[in-house]
Amino acid sequence: MILILLGIGIGVFLFWTKSGAKQKGLTGKDAKSTISVVGVKAVKGDIGVYFTGLGSAIPLYTVTVKTRVDGQLMKVLFREGQFVQEGDLLVEIDSRSYEAQLAQAQGQLAHDEAQLKNGRIDLERYKALWSQDAIPQQTLATQEATVSQYEGTIESDQALIDSAKLNITYCHITAPISGRVGLRLVDAGNIVHASDATGLLVITQVQPITVVFTLAEDYLPPILKKLNAGQELSVDAYARDTKTKLAQGSLLTGDNQIDQTTGTLKFKAIFPNDDNALFPNQFVNVRLLVEMKQGVTLVPPAAIQRGSQGTFVYVVKSDQTTAVRPVTVGTTEADAVEVQSGLSPGEIVVIDGVDKLQDSKVELQLKSWKAPEK
Repeated sequence: MILILLGIGIGVFLFWTKSGAKQKGLTGKDAKSTISVVGVKAVKGDIGVYFTGLGSAIPLYTVTVKTRVDGQLMKVLFREGQFVQEGDLLVEIDSRSYEAQLAQAQGQLAHDEAQLKNGRIDLERYKALWSQDAIPQQTLATQEATVSQYEGTIESDQALIDSAKLNITYCHITAPISGRVGLRLVDAGNIVHASDATGLLVITQVQPITVVFTLAEDYLPPILKKLNAGQELSVDAYARDTKTKLAQGSLLTGDNQIDQTTGTLKFKAIFPNDDNALFPNQFVNVRLLVEMKQGVTLVPPAAIQRGSQGTFVYVVKSDQTTAVRPVTVGTTEADAVEVQSGLSPGEIVVIDGVDKLQDSKVELQLKSWKAPEK
């Protein structure tokens, strides 16, 4: 029994001795092992200074087409959602009553012109008789007044003719602007009136289109400086996800006063919108390019680390070791960061695997990266 217990004790001792040696060997190996990291080279490129805001697409012109005459709607010559050009025929209203008024006015004009002609003949006759002292002067003056009265009647008749022609023109309603037609508000066969509030249809101009957006008042000085110098500022419109670029345009102007309740100022930008990517009242994210910095040192945002001493990067040296390098960060974009000092183009910085780095030896996997195109 004693021999058995002694054998078990020796076995346990040998087991723990071997396990300790193995653990010690592993620890020594780990101490000498390298850390795998992913790095990129800092590059020289351009980066823009953008101000971002929220806005909505607003048509340059929105027109509610109404009738100027009363009558039955005979024809609707547009399709809902159709693009129309200025001058295109949209709606026809029954014009027969106005054509009858025109014919009546033309007949009255012919009657009054005949009276005027006869009155002028009598006037010439009275002038000859008065020169021979055959009639009193009062008779001549009365005839002259009668001729003037006929001439006034002729002008009145002509005005009635012009009015009737104008009403006939109003029966053929054309597009006052070029743009997209909305939903039809009145169907053919209905009686429409000039006093109707709803109108017949709505046309919105979408090429070009504007975007009204707001920016904080702190951004106003650099924007005004550029505008006052006559520089054109580029504006990009993005979808709700802030990733899908919808259109590119330019800044038109800003509002004339700051909203004191929000501390913001409204701006208006214009977009050609040739592909109709922007739709009236559509919500958009706006990025206003104020300045383009050229020839600066750029790195991916993942390379920038932050600590109690400020911002820094891990630089991979030629001997495959890393070193902490304090840097000064400038303009930051979603895909690039400007390094103003502390780093030069061509130096390799770590972007993945920085958790355990502290002047460590590394196994570098160099990743290709270039400055984003603006």
